[in-house]
Amino acid sequence: MKPKRAITSHGRIARGPAPGGLVSSTIDFVERQLPKWRDDSDRTAETSEPKLNSQLCKFLDVRARNEFPMAHFHHEESQAKRRRIDISASPTEPTPIEGKTYTIYNPFLVIEGKRLPAPSSDREREYVTGFAHRTGGIQRFKLGLHGGALGTAVMVGYIQANGAQHWWTRINAWIGELANSKSADGCNWKSIEMLVDCREESTTRTAHAKSRHGRNAEGIVGDLLLFHLWIAM
Repeated sequence: MKPKRAITSHGRIARGPAPGGLVSSTIDFVERQLPKWRDDSDRTAETSEPKLNSQLCKFLDVRARNEFPMAHFHHEESQAKRRRIDISASPTEPTPIEGKTYTIYNPFLVIEGKRLPAPSSDREREYVTGFAHRTGGIQRFKLGLHGGALGTAVMVGYIQANGAQHWWTRINAWIGELANSKSADGCNWKSIEMLVDCREESTTRTAHAKSRHGRNAEGIVGDLLLFHLWIAM
């Protein structure tokens, strides 16, 4: 068993069940593959978010053919209001999940990838919110622009400077500031949406956490459970 180190925690997520079955197994698969993808000798070193997302999706889909044949991965999946999510996972055959049958045409899990830090200072908080531009990772989930039909989703963080401790502290500080002010990003933020159950894997230089978010979109019922999977690049 590889050592895991608890970094910080701001309470625990207790509302609603944890994802089970195929959803949970897929999240575990993605987390296991992250360091293998980063360290793949065939992979060209990249820093741009779109190229990293494309690389990761290709790697996951190829690895899944032998190691996780229940799912296939697709890049730039269409979402609400002409938005696109970076990576999606769909079943390779019709599969019931929480009372709904998913097919190869509708994903049961979506993944948004974000650089840490963001590529420019004016986009500094984009992992959380893009304010009026609606480019924020968590923001788009809260607004139902990404994963509106799902109860669980994933964010992958490509850490390109500083470490996991730094980003847990910064991201939770940003959420706390949004919760204590009137935001111009269309979301109703609460302090209980901070990332919790944060763990760092020192040997693989990966980390994970989770958070639960209310959604501010008409016709979407229920909170979103968001898993954060981070990898030091």
